[in-house]
Amino acid sequence: MGRSSRAARGPEPAATTGQGGRTHAQGPLSRPVGSGLAELRPDRDRPAAWSLLIDGAPQSLVDLADPTHLGFEYQRRLGHLIDLVAPPGRPLTVLHLGGGALTLARYTAATRPRSRQQVAEIDTALTELVRAELPLERGRQIKVRGADARSVLERTPEDSVDLVITDVFSGARTPAHCTTVEFTTLAARALAPGGWYAANIADGGALPFARSQVATLGAVFPELCLIADPAVLRGKRFGNLVLAAAHTPLPVAELTRRAASDSAHARVEHGGALTDFAAGAVPATDATAAPSPQPPPGVFH
Repeated sequence: MGRSSRAARGPEPAATTGQGGRTHAQGPLSRPVGSGLAELRPDRDRPAAWSLLIDGAPQSLVDLADPTHLGFEYQRRLGHLIDLVAPPGRPLTVLHLGGGALTLARYTAATRPRSRQQVAEIDTALTELVRAELPLERGRQIKVRGADARSVLERTPEDSVDLVITDVFSGARTPAHCTTVEFTTLAARALAPGGWYAANIADGGALPFARSQVATLGAVFPELCLIADPAVLRGKRFGNLVLAAAHTPLPVAELTRRAASDSAHARVEHGGALTDFAAGAVPATDATAAPSPQPPPGVFH
């Protein structure tokens, strides 16, 4: 689930197309998939870009001509983590939990050629739609598994991936079983030495779900930071928050610089400020977890 911004970001390799795909002349498309009604809407500013919505909730934005374009704010923040987890251009092994339109997998493939990526997307009808209408560039090492994110994570070998990105939504809510200490422990187990875990979540108001998620990740990882719009952090609007966690120090200063220079300005919380943010929050477990909150009416309009 994401909020769109009109700014482009990221490294600037040459834009590529090479495999066709749906054109704006064909207009929008609606089709039932496993998770609801999927809609592909042409982006009014970019002639080869499409937004994917599920039951009206924005999920992904893909530019077929430029896979380095990340149109949603939360995707750009996750893009910062993809950029910084290893030296520029070095191939990565990435596990994406939640696929959508495969925006971040496309970004990784474009900015880090020869990366090996696996995507867990339970909605096989959605994957079929995306492959048909928004096809991947040929030669990309991106394997999509039609399975529940947690079941794929459970089968991921120990110490095998550089980056785990959790962006799991059922409609506009993150399922409870992907928000727990047990789930996070599985992610930590999958990471190679020096690897990072990242999660996109959504919350609003007093941010009880986000605070619990900080406590949950903090029960597994010693290093944490949170990236979000200041208005979301102040409880002024419902929106996305990106969490990053690792067993080694995160590049907080560079993340802060990038988040502050983005057109959709974000704040990075870490250290004592993040401890204060989560004060009193209880980690979620398989026995106690609940899905992320339902967005308020009209939040996407």
